[in-house]
Amino acid sequence: MQSLPEIEPHTPILIAGPTASGKSALALEIAQTQGGVVVNADALQVWSCWRLLSARPSLGEEARAPHLLYGHKAPGEAYSVGAWLREIAALLDQGPRPIIVGGTGLYFTALTEGLAQIPATPPAIRAEADALRTRDGTAPMLAALDPDTRARIDVQNPMRVQRAWEVQRTTGDGLAAWQDRTPAPLLPLARCAPLVLEAERDWLARRIDRRFDQMLAQGTLDEVRAVESIWDADALWAKAIGAPELIAHLRGDLSLDEARSRAQAASRQYAKRQRTWFRSRMKAWHKIACA
Repeated sequence: MQSLPEIEPHTPILIAGPTASGKSALALEIAQTQGGVVVNADALQVWSCWRLLSARPSLGEEARAPHLLYGHKAPGEAYSVGAWLREIAALLDQGPRPIIVGGTGLYFTALTEGLAQIPATPPAIRAEADALRTRDGTAPMLAALDPDTRARIDVQNPMRVQRAWEVQRTTGDGLAAWQDRTPAPLLPLARCAPLVLEAERDWLARRIDRRFDQMLAQGTLDEVRAVESIWDADALWAKAIGAPELIAHLRGDLSLDEARSRAQAASRQYAKRQRTWFRSRMKAWHKIACA
């Protein structure tokens, strides 16, 4: 990995990167050698049920430096990028400098560019959206969106499409219009050291496959088994890469080898989407090549 740029001791640090690129190890190294608290910016690592499957820092790693916002939400609890920002805001106002690390691009974009203050979706409209997506997929939702919103969202991501549809259905305005009214960011890039790890595709794919094998060896199947009785495929916590495949194995629909292969493929696809996001949205960040 390339050397870091010069960073002032009290400057907040942001570390983004695709899954399995080594960003958590880098954050821990900085915290140990230069001081600071490691803060989670990964939407899957907030859930208490996924230490192994989400590649959360181990207990040993957490003992080597302070870690915050990891595993602090139980399955079924409400959580959102807005909730994460509120927690980050409290951390920025007190304590040691944060080293904010993760792979959820939307978290970093909201932190450094601002987040539109969109009213919450009423339960009735959420239920309507869930039913529409289940019955007809996302095509009707996409067709109902305004052109600006369609051009900005990831149309391959069903939950992003549904979210945009819910916003328009709830407020009468498109998501793009709300984004254009976004307030000032909590932590502009000029006030922090933004780092993004760049990984060559094949190198990263090998690391992804090897890491999932390690997860299986460490007992992640038991982790999934522990939540099988409350499994809800549409829940936020159930979006952990590999969880649907291992649930399918536990229910007799896939062999373990099939579940393993599909989970590794899903993780590689996720990494591809992350790398695309980072290239598009983090052009001003300091690039660090993984090796």
